[in-house]
Amino acid sequence: MTEIVANQTPPILHGPTEKEKKYDRQLRLWAASGQAALESANLLLVNSGPGVSGVEALKNLVLPGIGRFAIYDEATVGEADLGVNFFLDQSCLGKPRAQCVTSLLCELNPEVEGAWYPNAEDVTTLESTLATSPLFTAIMYALPIAKDTLALLEDYGRRNRTPLVAIHSAGFYSYFQISLPGAFPIVDTHPDETATTDLRLLQPWPELVEFASDMTKDIDNLDNYEHGHLPFVTILLHYLEKWRETHGGANPATYKEKIEFRTLVQKAARTNIPEGGEENFDEAAAAVLKTVVQPSLPSGLKKVFEHEPKKPIAEGSSFWIVAEAIKGFHAKHDCLPLRGSVPDMKAQSKVYVQLQNIYKAKARQDAAEVLETAQSIAPGRHFDAAEVELFCKNAPFVKLINATEGDESESNLGAADRLREVTAQEFASDENAELTLAPLSLLPIYLALKATSHVASASADEILADVAKTVPGANDQERVVQAAQEVARAEGGELHNIAAVTGGMVAQELIKIITKQYIPVDNTCIFDGIASRCQVLRL
Repeated sequence: MTEIVANQTPPILHGPTEKEKKYDRQLRLWAASGQAALESANLLLVNSGPGVSGVEALKNLVLPGIGRFAIYDEATVGEADLGVNFFLDQSCLGKPRAQCVTSLLCELNPEVEGAWYPNAEDVTTLESTLATSPLFTAIMYALPIAKDTLALLEDYGRRNRTPLVAIHSAGFYSYFQISLPGAFPIVDTHPDETATTDLRLLQPWPELVEFASDMTKDIDNLDNYEHGHLPFVTILLHYLEKWRETHGGANPATYKEKIEFRTLVQKAARTNIPEGGEENFDEAAAAVLKTVVQPSLPSGLKKVFEHEPKKPIAEGSSFWIVAEAIKGFHAKHDCLPLRGSVPDMKAQSKVYVQLQNIYKAKARQDAAEVLETAQSIAPGRHFDAAEVELFCKNAPFVKLINATEGDESESNLGAADRLREVTAQEFASDENAELTLAPLSLLPIYLALKATSHVASASADEILADVAKTVPGANDQERVVQAAQEVARAEGGELHNIAAVTGGMVAQELIKIITKQYIPVDNTCIFDGIASRCQVLRL
């Protein structure tokens, strides 16, 4: 008897692992694939000056479980460090700053590996650090920085296609600037769910048409329960057919026509029922303007289709091959692969599941066609079906960051020319800011900080003179003068609260780059700690 009871005992339900418990919140944000990317990453921080913002950024990467990091910092800990750097204490005085910070950062998460340089017993220069360390996933460096050091990092970034992030914080101001290795596509952008509905009502496929027809073929004779539980998709498809019968086969296209069509749907609802109305018909009417639309090509994906990678598509990354396959799918069907998701709606459970399966089957069919096309573009190359399916699902929301690779008009525009162009645009906008109620540009802060990119501190006059060399005339702007005075007053010093905010933003953007999820900043973020305001500019 005991044996029988034992055999009937249900299996033990295994709860989440310790690791899943530890990283529960972030797994909800970027899933297991994003966490795996984070744990395989190797970051380098090249520190200089007070070096607080970079350390704060590392803190926010160590906590979620970055795989490995290294700090290159030639400074030793002094009294000034103790007042601004949370990861230093009295016992650190006179010791290598990189060693002390690394030790305390590693205490935050024992699963993360940390290394520090220069180490007299091993690696003594930044050049040897870059040469002997495993390939870095991304490099952060704190400004001010020596010009030859910057040139070394930029060369490493070009050769290894490594993202570089410059961080500059002084007084109440800061900025960070991301340099990506060429065009940087993001597939998993995590769009708002309300923007992802694609029911394909104006281009239904045979299975959907048949399903809707079966549900509504005797719509007027359905009892109140069945009539009140028709999925709104079937309602709209039924009345779209009725509309076409009286409009020469055309769908409602203009806003006026859609309002008329919505009225047609609303009038079809039964009102002589105990409930007083039908929720499913209300849902159908509310969905008209959003779902009764012709499929269009989103601007982000259009940019991907028009982009010309430096390598031939068949030899490039799988992203560009799948993108080319989706481009072919769009040309053939005049629509993108179906996403396959169905919003919640009033319907019988069995019927709703049927409808879901119809959409999911169509989405799998479209993804299979794209996969087949990709394989024909690059024969013999392996494509992960799950990655192709994810691309198809997110195709309308794909984003191409730093899309200047191959764009001669922009690549031929030097950095100085680009800065002058943006400055003119921003100052012109400021002239109309009072009329448009728009906030003033934060570019003056960037110009003032940039003038101290290679020196620890400078006077306001020296900063303005440097600004004048870069952007002639900008030094005469009152707000540029004010920014220069604040930067000069700070004398290169960092405030811990400003550094903490800046470091948090940098870490957030690096996680986006490492996981290739969400949309990172393109390419400069300026922070005004006095007004507590940010602005993103492409400089």
